[in-house]
Amino acid sequence: MAIRPIVTVPDPRLKLISKPVERVDDALRALMDDMLETMYAAPGIGLAAIQVGEPIRVLVMDLAGEDEDPAPRYYVNPEITWTSEDMAVYNEGCLSIPEQYADIERPAECKVTYLDYDGAEQNMHATGLLATCIQHEMDHLNGITFIDYLSSVKRNIIVRKVKKLEKAG
Repeated sequence: MAIRPIVTVPDPRLKLISKPVERVDDALRALMDDMLETMYAAPGIGLAAIQVGEPIRVLVMDLAGEDEDPAPRYYVNPEITWTSEDMAVYNEGCLSIPEQYADIERPAECKVTYLDYDGAEQNMHATGLLATCIQHEMDHLNGITFIDYLSSVKRNIIVRKVKKLEKAG
């Protein structure tokens, strides 16, 4: 396993729409293991493949310490099949937008189909932080970051702050 560099705004790769994965194999599992190690080192609770420069439909998450199951989760080709009408607001952050946070409103619940680490088809009903996290990470697969939900003024301020942080090292 290896820690990979995390792509940060305003890198244009974060605007790419990720391609579906054809099969779950050892190379993909190695990427998912690297992604998980990268996410833990950052530290974070979710990471999309595009955030490590791979434009494919893969996510990893671990919500341990967030009152959720303390286990890594792997999602290959995830699809949201349903969202609730009820909405929830969560103060979101992102490893690709370091040290910046904003309240984002999303559906409070969702249902997702995906392939797991072994390529088996799975279905999940997510609520709470898990629902927020899966929607946030799936946005990355579609070239969307949480700051895209903000006004252009707020978004530009955040991008400038991230650039300034990176220059400072």
